[in-house]
Amino acid sequence: MTKVTLQTIARHTGLSKFAVSRSLSGKDGVSAETRQRVEAAALELGYRRTRPADPESEIGLIFYDIDIVNSELRHMIQDGVQREAHRTGRQIRLQWTHDVQRVAEMTETSAGLILVGPHEKATLEIVRASGVPAVRMGWVDPLEAADHVGGTDHEAGAAVGDYLIRLGHRSIAFIHGMPGYRGRLERYYGLRERVEAHGGIELNQLWFDENDGFVPALRQLQARGAAPTALFCAHDGLALTAVSALLALGYRIPEDMSVVGFGDFSAATQISPNLTTVKVHGAEMGEVALRLLIERIDAKGESLLPTRRILLASTFVERRSSGPAPSRPKLL
Repeated sequence: MTKVTLQTIARHTGLSKFAVSRSLSGKDGVSAETRQRVEAAALELGYRRTRPADPESEIGLIFYDIDIVNSELRHMIQDGVQREAHRTGRQIRLQWTHDVQRVAEMTETSAGLILVGPHEKATLEIVRASGVPAVRMGWVDPLEAADHVGGTDHEAGAAVGDYLIRLGHRSIAFIHGMPGYRGRLERYYGLRERVEAHGGIELNQLWFDENDGFVPALRQLQARGAAPTALFCAHDGLALTAVSALLALGYRIPEDMSVVGFGDFSAATQISPNLTTVKVHGAEMGEVALRLLIERIDAKGESLLPTRRILLASTFVERRSSGPAPSRPKLL
């Protein structure tokens, strides 16, 4: 016998899965006529309602599945959530999706949600309207009433700036790769803050196609008269691209050019020279997110706890790809 699902009822009635889900759960957002129509169809088709989640255990962990840049970080977060779930006896339901309706269905059967990545506004509005406790692990709007766990991007940029300035670098380039990522901008803002506070430092930015655009971008920068002796790359993947390209061009690293990455992902120690970088504690972020969510669930109401932001401080990791500034910059 074929299992009757919400999608089955939606096709039978010509309604959306969201409308079907709201009708069967008794929540608002649908008319009385629609609710009666859905309930009649569910009875006719033999639909068996999903057992509600155990309010003491089951948690939905939802990753925004389109973002491929941070894939290693996502897996670290997942490991941390699952590790904390095992410690606390919670059950985790994992979902990689950007489908609004699928998220809506999970609000019906989850005691709480952890949302990882840049979920769309429609998705966030549905979660907020459901009243299900949620913790965000993606950028939130200023003063947005949402619990949030993240990293210290701005501080990381400032720390890298202080480090490179201490090494004597007076011309630094920040490597964005492709534009549009807020975390990368925050790292740049932190770097710029320290450069401006020190004075006498030249700071440039590079945007380019991450597949093959680094060398042309660096040539254009040098053609404008800039001669960076240090590169701060927005993530380790960009740093590996820069190191490989510079070595192929005859640069010595770090004697001719220092390179610093961000993330401390697996490839950082698989390249020679090993990469100086900033370690993001992804697994610990996952653990903290689940603890924060459990506290919110146990509070039995958002009004009992203020909205909270928890930022886990990154760690600077010095390796062999960075060193003192050369006496004279090397040009292509």
